[in-house]
Amino acid sequence: MITTPNYLNPGDTIGIVCPAGYMNIEKAQTCINVLQEWGYKIKVGKTLGSDSQNYFSGNDEERLNDFQQMLDDDEVKAILCARGGYGIGRIIEQINFKKFKKTPKWIIGFSDVTILHSHIYSNYKISTIHAPMASAFNDEGYKNEFVHSLKNVLEGNKIKYESAVHEFNKKGEAIGELIGGNLTLLAHLTGSSSDIKTKGRILFLEDVGEYLYNIDRMFYQLKRSGKLDKLAALIIGGFTDMKDTERPFGKSVHEIINDVVKEYDYPVCYNFPVGHQKENYALKTGIGYKLKIGKTKVTLEE
Repeated sequence: MITTPNYLNPGDTIGIVCPAGYMNIEKAQTCINVLQEWGYKIKVGKTLGSDSQNYFSGNDEERLNDFQQMLDDDEVKAILCARGGYGIGRIIEQINFKKFKKTPKWIIGFSDVTILHSHIYSNYKISTIHAPMASAFNDEGYKNEFVHSLKNVLEGNKIKYESAVHEFNKKGEAIGELIGGNLTLLAHLTGSSSDIKTKGRILFLEDVGEYLYNIDRMFYQLKRSGKLDKLAALIIGGFTDMKDTERPFGKSVHEIINDVVKEYDYPVCYNFPVGHQKENYALKTGIGYKLKIGKTKVTLEE
């Protein structure tokens, strides 16, 4: 049985941290301002806009301590990871979830934050939010429906998303707990304490900036490890900024994916609005959803 953290009320506090890559605080300022306009108080962690001189927002100990402090802070009702990148896998085993298990709070983000989503779901059966992060608020992004979907989820509103059909879609309906995130991270988590069980679940996948042959390799990794065998359904999100080798791989990213999953009899949809792009709806992990893949549209709703 999945545990859902309390939804937020006006005046509640959201903590903002960078548990992985570095982010300049100026790039998060619009996000901070808008969250305050939504009625929330903001507590900024030491890792956002830190004085780090390399890729990370601080060394492993600094990033761990910052996240741990927010996790244990009774005032903080949700933690927004300002950006992803790389780094959570270096500290995930050291995070102490003892207090979090007793008083869960929303963990928000995507990309490298997939590790947190998977680890928390697999070990503690607590829902988290795969959603836009700080940079999505910039350039008036806070006005679009995708950033606003985060507001709706935090407030506890029931959601219903729609997307267009795709030629490779496999029509059908499914009900199941929604899990997933970044393909690269999920492939790398295989065999770790953060690994996920997919049987009977609706799995969603997205990725960015990968070579086409890497996508092929990672889908075969999921297939060989049994992750694709007994899904309730599969949602393929954005696979953006894909790269090809000098000698072309010979297939588009959707053709690559379709070749691997076409043998399965569960519903599959492509180009769902989730991933490293503007079209990135907020999704609660571990929550039961109903997916309908029809002739004219795809709908996903609680």
